[in-house]
Amino acid sequence: MKTISNFIAIIIFIGLLSACEGPGGGGPTNPDPVDGEMYFPPEAHNTWSSTDPSDLSWDLTELENLNSYLEEKKTKGFIILKDGKIVVEEYFNGHTVNANWNWYSAAKSLTSVLVGIAQDENFIDINEKSSSYLGNNWSLLTDEQQDLVKVKNHISMTTGLKNPIGDFVQWTCTIPLCMQYEADAGSQWAYHQGAFTLTQDIITKSTGTNFKQYCKDKVQNKIGMNGNWNPLLDVNIFSSTTRSMARFGLLALNEGVWDEEIIYPLSYHEEMIQSSQNHNKAYGYLWWLNGKQDFLGTQDGTVIEGSLIPNAPDDMYAALGAQDQKIYVIPSENMVIVRTGDSAGNTEFANSSFDNELWSKINLVLP
Repeated sequence: MKTISNFIAIIIFIGLLSACEGPGGGGPTNPDPVDGEMYFPPEAHNTWSSTDPSDLSWDLTELENLNSYLEEKKTKGFIILKDGKIVVEEYFNGHTVNANWNWYSAAKSLTSVLVGIAQDENFIDINEKSSSYLGNNWSLLTDEQQDLVKVKNHISMTTGLKNPIGDFVQWTCTIPLCMQYEADAGSQWAYHQGAFTLTQDIITKSTGTNFKQYCKDKVQNKIGMNGNWNPLLDVNIFSSTTRSMARFGLLALNEGVWDEEIIYPLSYHEEMIQSSQNHNKAYGYLWWLNGKQDFLGTQDGTVIEGSLIPNAPDDMYAALGAQDQKIYVIPSENMVIVRTGDSAGNTEFANSSFDNELWSKINLVLP
């Protein structure tokens, strides 16, 4: 059976295969918006307004040091948005503004937004049992055990299903044989890929639209995101340009609103970025939350004392994926930061020591 190291090798290979040219990218910038207003890049154009970092009193020497560090750490794309405008945009190691790269588990946060939209459209109730959407035979659980599993448990990683995280095939599997009981739903937190993937099946079955098309219709086309979902066994891996990742981060920063259009409701956003359970308070609905007193890693149930990323602002929430894919959203700074690329030395599927080291470099740039 495959091991975690096999999994890392596979996703690196898939990532390299899916790095391809797509829409989006450079071009002239738009006139700056009125001071104090949030800026949204046009959906149908390649333009994006920018701000010179010197105008924000950022340390340009430290910015050069940051860029050198990013290149050394196998970064592909890096963007910082302030008030929606690009302050920093860099591409390294052969990557370009138009090239796609895999989000890996950072796309869980995109899926969470789709759940919020489907619930707002009365297709899903996250407090309803999963079998209402998946049918009565989606697992090997008894009827009593299965009735405890709600949609909310899938998006908070608390299904209670046995979590064979050391075996890639079983960990990602979504057939009933792989959905085995370990504990009552809600009684523990475990980073279960197969249980998460069923969330996408719930979206498809409840809306009557394949979740990939639902994503295009309800999010991508409305905010100008490129990107595609590509299968790897039972896993659906999303890839896009770095700018499209930044667009999604900007949507989250604005609490579900894109240039006055409500993409998903504020009530769901507020719930999505709060602790979804008491076992891992650094986890919302498929988003990672900073500033909590402790957190759980993705590969075991060990409690790690302290904030998820101590050097980052406490109010930050983040979409994090394997190979150090990052979408940091920082409301207190009106800022979004995106990093894509190969692994910077990370063996976790989400946060790593790289996050804290990266933020130490970022902090030296900011005033």
